Amino acid sequence: MDFIYPKANLIAGVDEVGRGPLVGAVVTAAVILDPNNPILGLADSKKLTEKKREKLFVEIQEKALCWSIARAEPEEIDNINILHATMLAMQRAVAGLSITPDFVLIDGNRCPKLPMPSQAVVKGDSLVQEISAASILAKVIRDREMVELDKVFPEYGFAKHKGYPTAYHLEKLTLHGATEFHRKSFAPVRLVLAMKG
Repeated sequence: MDFIYPKANLIAGVDEVGRGPLVGAVVTAAVILDPNNPILGLADSKKLTEKKREKLFVEIQEKALCWSIARAEPEEIDNINILHATMLAMQRAVAGLSITPDFVLIDGNRCPKLPMPSQAVVKGDSLVQEISAASILAKVIRDREMVELDKVFPEYGFAKHKGYPTAYHLEKLTLHGATEFHRKSFAPVRLVLAMKG
C-alpha cells in the first residue's frame, strides 16, 4: 500500500461514479464509518454484483456514523468540464456530512479543495473501506437514476448501459438525437447535435 493511513479519529472516504457516461449527473458520496460497527464485504463497487451492492447500500446507511450523497448535473459538467464538476460534487458530498471529518481520503489521483486535510488514493475503492463504502452508495444511486431515465426514454437502453458510450448507446444517440439529460460537451453528443443542427 503506497499511502500512510492517517492517525485521525474521523476519516471520510469519498468516491464518484459517472465520469465516463454521456448522460446524467456525476454522483459522489462521502462516508464516515463507525469502527465499532464494522461492515463485512466492502469492496470496489464495480467488483460487486448488483444484488450485493444493494444489500451493502442499506447496511452502510444504517451502520455508518454519517454519509452524504452529492452530484453535479449535466449542465454543470458542460459548463466547467467533467474534472471540475467531479471536484465540485466531491466538495458538496463532504460539506453534506453531518459530522465534520478530521481527514478525507479521496479515490483517484487528485483532491478537491477542502477545509480539512485530505489525500488522494489511487485504487482507493479497493484499498480503503471508507472509499469502498462511498463507491457503493454513489453507484447504487446513479444506477437507479439510469433505470428511472430508461422509463422516460426507453429507446436509448439506459437501464442496460447506464449511459456509458456503448455501441448500442451510440447507435441510438445517432438515431434519436440527444435528450436534455445528455452531456452536450462530450464528443459523441456534440457530434450528433452538430449533425442534427
